Amino acid sequence: MLLYIIRHADPIYNPDSLTELGHKQAEALARRLAVNGLDKVYSSPNMRAQMTAKPTCERLGLEYEIEKWMSEDLAWRDFSCKIDDDKYSWVFHRQNSQIKYDKTIEAGDKWYESQYFSQVNAKEGYRRIAECSDEFIERLGYKRKDGGYEIIHANDERVAAFCHQGFGMLWLSYLLDIPPHLFLSTFDITHSGVTILEFKNYEDDYTAPKCLCLSDISHIYQSGLPMKYNNSIDI
Repeated sequence: MLLYIIRHADPIYNPDSLTELGHKQAEALARRLAVNGLDKVYSSPNMRAQMTAKPTCERLGLEYEIEKWMSEDLAWRDFSCKIDDDKYSWVFHRQNSQIKYDKTIEAGDKWYESQYFSQVNAKEGYRRIAECSDEFIERLGYKRKDGGYEIIHANDERVAAFCHQGFGMLWLSYLLDIPPHLFLSTFDITHSGVTILEFKNYEDDYTAPKCLCLSDISHIYQSGLPMKYNNSIDI
């Protein structure tokens, strides 16, 4: 199975929608995903994710299903805080070298007790995503076991989940079994970026997802759209 985790296109956060550029990115994404097709499509309940998924579904003749647990609002509730005097943001949007340092790394499984996570609901928020992820992935045929997955229904389906940056980063850290403080301070995903995880079907009925690409935006280049990371850095 291939799991495509896709961040929404260039957004308007209020009202929750896409910019003109975002709609073009979503159309480019649909053309890219149509190359090999998809079997199932899921979306966060947030409109910017649904609007990004819509062109792909229309092109492939599919309907997307809403997964409430993928909501960015829930992740924001648990992982946002005041990082400046008057500004709220993701707790992991502070200077990454302040997160990726000895005391945080030494915290190990209790990373959520470290200085930069103790001020948010990190432990319970991450547990919620983990439990919902396990239920979702098991529906697709793979049951969480230790750091990998027991294969209960081997398949070669291509499954897409249209979601968000904050939620998506937290989910990826769990799926790949990489401690969140290390993943969040090392990697990032941009607008309409496509991340692909392979759940390979081994004969011993046990697998671990491998990241084939992270936040790929080749569709943006192919369509001649601006190659900018989050509208801020030319890449």
